[in-house]
Amino acid sequence: MTRKEPAQVREHRRELLSGLSGRVLELGAGAGANFGFYPADVTEVVAVEPEPYLRGKAVEAAASAPVRVSVVDGTADRLPVDDASVDAAIACLVLCSVADQSGALAELHRVLRPGGELRFYEHVLSHKPRVARSQRAVDRLFWSRAFGGCHTARDTPAAIADAGFAIERQRRLSVGPRFNPAATHVLGAARRA
Repeated sequence: MTRKEPAQVREHRRELLSGLSGRVLELGAGAGANFGFYPADVTEVVAVEPEPYLRGKAVEAAASAPVRVSVVDGTADRLPVDDASVDAAIACLVLCSVADQSGALAELHRVLRPGGELRFYEHVLSHKPRVARSQRAVDRLFWSRAFGGCHTARDTPAAIADAGFAIERQRRLSVGPRFNPAATHVLGAARRA
């Protein structure tokens, strides 16, 4: 899907990763769509991907990344890195589909060093009541089953705050056609206390 994603999404990926440095963990790296956007100050990306086909594609993408990328098998509820061992963590279009969002956020909190940054770019529950109702309806009826466990109606920023992160900035975006239940996105950063 990333080959056909709008230019707008690529710009959001670039913004998400801008200014990062040190060791970074990327949760649910997929086929490695973010790898080309990591800045030179990043010393290593630990790219966690549980799905074997996508992990293979990520390994291929890592070979041409501008920074060192280690692609590893792992799941959101059991990240294969030590406590407080990364400077930043990336959640990019993944927290909608993890089975246990609060468990995944607890793991991200665990692996980040104190003061470390969680960057997130996710599609989320709309603030518009009519749109939010339709998101909840499509999630109940078919969306999650049709799109790999994805939920369009999650309030991910609230879940991030509930997991012990201090949200420093976030902005809501509309991406793609208005009638798409996954059109409401949020791009932001939070800090581990």
